[in-house]
Amino acid sequence: MPVQITIIGLGQVGASIGLALSAHKDNVFVVGHDKEFSIERAAQQKGAVDKTEHNLPRAVKDARLVILALPVHQIRETLEFIAPDLMPGTVVVDTAPIKSEVAKWAREILPAHCYYVGLVPTIAAEFLQESGKGLDSANADIFKNSIFLVDASFGTPGEGVQLVTNLVSLIGAKFMIADIVESDGLMASAYLLPQLTSTALLNATVSQPGWQETRKVAERAYHATTAIQDDPETLKMLSLHNRENIARVLNTMIQSLAELRDAIEDEDEEALNKHFKSAQASRDEWLSDRYSATWEDKKTPPIEKMPLKERLFGSLIGRSVKEKK
Repeated sequence: MPVQITIIGLGQVGASIGLALSAHKDNVFVVGHDKEFSIERAAQQKGAVDKTEHNLPRAVKDARLVILALPVHQIRETLEFIAPDLMPGTVVVDTAPIKSEVAKWAREILPAHCYYVGLVPTIAAEFLQESGKGLDSANADIFKNSIFLVDASFGTPGEGVQLVTNLVSLIGAKFMIADIVESDGLMASAYLLPQLTSTALLNATVSQPGWQETRKVAERAYHATTAIQDDPETLKMLSLHNRENIARVLNTMIQSLAELRDAIEDEDEEALNKHFKSAQASRDEWLSDRYSATWEDKKTPPIEKMPLKERLFGSLIGRSVKEKK
């Protein structure tokens, strides 16, 4: 009998995970929940879930794995709502990019017989230029060959971590084990700094006297640089939850901008060439690595070969509550 995975939140991330899992229907049964009835119906029609359940306690009560594909400001309330109905041994995963606060909430709220593992998904290189959001932009291949960070809190049993890494492999991605401190540091640079830079650029330009004319000629460079992925509430919470790392990377960014300013003011062509050529070479190298997905410096450990259902769920289901305590 297939094992139930419940996905809460059927936007781009949640629905894409469901679509990728649809290739494994013999082993996995996916239940979907979203706060919008219309999104639940559309997700089932799209094939992202096998069943929808709008009643949240019923959606999770038989799940061995619960995936919270939600904005960070919705996670705590959702954990509080589902905690009483989780089965012993259930693993709860979230997909927020910053984990420190979410891990604290999980420790406070989840019952002792359940486990929390953080998951930071990244999209495949082929989808980097697509700007769609929500269910309509979901795709079974959106995570193919990308890297997921798997963040386990201290004391999480190996079976729980193995369950999540096997899930990542099922949806076509690779994984990198990281502790929460390391993960939040990486995402400060890779995820939040670009959005904060976009925010600063917008605020620095639209407030200037010449904006009424500037806006008429702003094009590709401005459009690309000012893209902000998250809504204001989400971006605010993620920044505050990761404030020490954000302060560090913003200081580095400010220093880099100051060096550029000084080189331009001093008409230092050699320094400018160094800045521009170094940046372009670094971007080219990153994109080449991203598309090839080789990442020779970060090898993932081999996955033990055993039957799929046993590999996914067997050892964790067999672990008793008494044994965990």
